[in-house]
Amino acid sequence: MSKPFPLTLRVLAHLLSYPDTSLRDHLAEMTTALQGERALRPDRLAELSALMQHLRGARAMDVEAHYVETFDRGRGTALHLFEHVHGDSRDRGPAMIDLLQTYEQAGLYLAPSELPDHLTVVLEYASTQPPAQARAFLRELTHILQAIFSALLRRESPYASVLAAVLELAGEKAQAVKIPDEPTLDESWEEPAVFGGCSTQGQASPGQPQPIQIVRAAARQASTQPGASA
Repeated sequence: MSKPFPLTLRVLAHLLSYPDTSLRDHLAEMTTALQGERALRPDRLAELSALMQHLRGARAMDVEAHYVETFDRGRGTALHLFEHVHGDSRDRGPAMIDLLQTYEQAGLYLAPSELPDHLTVVLEYASTQPPAQARAFLRELTHILQAIFSALLRRESPYASVLAAVLELAGEKAQAVKIPDEPTLDESWEEPAVFGGCSTQGQASPGQPQPIQIVRAAARQASTQPGASA
């Protein structure tokens, strides 16, 4: 029978949360929880301990800015898991609903501001499940977790150790996989040129026809000019 590891999952969820004052005030307790449950290898525990020491010792402004730069700027390290699968396409909505129903069937209900595919929420849910079910649930996400881990590793981010820990709890080995180069922030926000075609990201599934609405703007403008004949 597998040893339960709910505290470890909850600590990992908190480590992937925004490192505000409240979180940093509880880092010592989180360290104690990890060491007490011992669900991770000693070398992984040492890496996580080093991350928590950094979060506790560095300037709050620097820690928070680094978090935003790491997770909120670019798709490769995004913690919203379905963004790696569906992007902003319409397929993301039904996947969100399915995941939300999974949580509700377990008696868990999210606040209106919480999205079910955020990794912190996923880990909180997994922490409520028996060990075998928690591992199986996380194992279904392995391909996404490996991609995020690889993106963090490429950036030499200490947060890579958190993703590695999640993968190991799922019964998988954390290993770098090939990932595409991330666009710069300017490129990711760039809008398509007028009449240059529609982007497949966020409007429809890639490869599917894009709807086009034709408006006779010139005729409409002429009809509204003073003195225009009917």
